[in-house]
Amino acid sequence: MKPHLHCARLALFLCGCAAFLNLYATQSILLNLAVRFHVSANAAGWSIMVTTLAVAITAPFVSRLTARFEQRTVIVTAAMLLALPSLMIAYTNSFALMLAWRFIEGMLIPVVFATSVAYIGDRWSGGTVTEVTSLYVAGTVLGGFAGRFVTGVMLEYVGWREAFELLAVLSLVVGGFIQFLLPANSNRVVRVAATRASLLAKPLLAAYAVGFCVLFSQVATFTYAGLYLGQEPFNLGSAALGTIYMVFLLALVVTPIAGRLGKSRPQSELLTVAAVLGVIGSVLTLLPSLWCTVLGLALSSTGVFLAQAAANAFTTATAGDNKAGAVGLYLTCYYLGGSFGAIVPAMIWGRWGWAGCVALIIGFQLLSLLIALVGWKKPSASTLTVT
Repeated sequence: MKPHLHCARLALFLCGCAAFLNLYATQSILLNLAVRFHVSANAAGWSIMVTTLAVAITAPFVSRLTARFEQRTVIVTAAMLLALPSLMIAYTNSFALMLAWRFIEGMLIPVVFATSVAYIGDRWSGGTVTEVTSLYVAGTVLGGFAGRFVTGVMLEYVGWREAFELLAVLSLVVGGFIQFLLPANSNRVVRVAATRASLLAKPLLAAYAVGFCVLFSQVATFTYAGLYLGQEPFNLGSAALGTIYMVFLLALVVTPIAGRLGKSRPQSELLTVAAVLGVIGSVLTLLPSLWCTVLGLALSSTGVFLAQAAANAFTTATAGDNKAGAVGLYLTCYYLGGSFGAIVPAMIWGRWGWAGCVALIIGFQLLSLLIALVGWKKPSASTLTVT
């Protein structure tokens, strides 16, 4: 493999980090935010919902807003701009202002996400799209873990404001590395505007629906697992809850390997493996053991990221000319799922607790598999090109 392709892959891994570093940063400190800002734990969950909702609203417009600009410039600019809302959150004394800055973060995140995935689809083809997309998704694993870990640990030993200052610095550093490592996409061509019918073709609609189910289960799992583990008999503090997100690191290893092994296989097979892991992991969290719960969360999160890699690869391989437009619609459904995943289980949590939430999560994991098996069709084979 040529050296500049190694750099491109590493840069795309960092793009995934940049996209997810700030997204779920408040998830491990929800109880603390509730106390600090005198709101309920459910209201504190809005610090996640407003961000995912902003992503869902903004994502469909990314391709139109950025089509005339070079992809690397778009990615780097958005990644570094994410430092601003993080820094402003560190100095806010109002929960409403925090939500406003979290919303702005959500407007910037899909610019990184959609442009990165479109870059992959423009630069590579065939099974390599699945492989490189899996590497990008592995980056989102590390970014999502780092954001949660930084806030949880910094809250315990320094403070939550300093945590967001550190996230701002990390956003700038990651953006700088992307600028240095990511080559300009010489394979990119100006795309004609795709018709609404092409973006709403049945296989793509199925991919969008899978995305909704995948992030619904992910956000529901880790939002309410944090509340569950903070209660009897576990009573975990914020640092311990932040450390729990180390379970994501299993997906950091598994996802790229699965992407490489699945280069010549239909994406629906990768999604089947993801759903099985997710269901087994969710069931394990019901056992009254911290280690079983942690193992269950590890398997569940790994299943989510495998499903995300499969859905992203299927979308870019199926979308045709307007890959960024299709990815934008996928992100809208994906993050709408995340928004609902943050609030819908609250109606179950109050009455049936964690067991009720797990039943709901398993239902969405199985639904994603059913949709893929019925609606996904293998894209026509294309010649592998690597530049």
